[in-house]
Amino acid sequence: MPIKRCVLRDIHSLAQFYDELARQLAFPAHFGRNLDALWDVLSGEIAGPFEIVWEGSAQAQANLGVDYAKLIILLNDLAAERDDFTFTLR
Repeated sequence: MPIKRCVLRDIHSLAQFYDELARQLAFPAHFGRNLDALWDVLSGEIAGPFEIVWEGSAQAQANLGVDYAKLIILLNDLAAERDDFTFTLR
């Protein structure tokens, strides 16, 4: 099965982050646009294998502040839990 790849670029807000993930990974319509909902969708509703590549992560960190740190923790935890998911910062 081919790997699904989500590439994040020029992320300026949490809303834009959610929009890009939802668009590129075909999130369900009921996605709640919060960290708990993000975990639920990525850990159980998106079939693997898939990968998220976050390009320009230093600028995103400056743009998102504390939300960036929360997202990184969630994505790293997900990578530790799912064998069919990888997460890369660039």
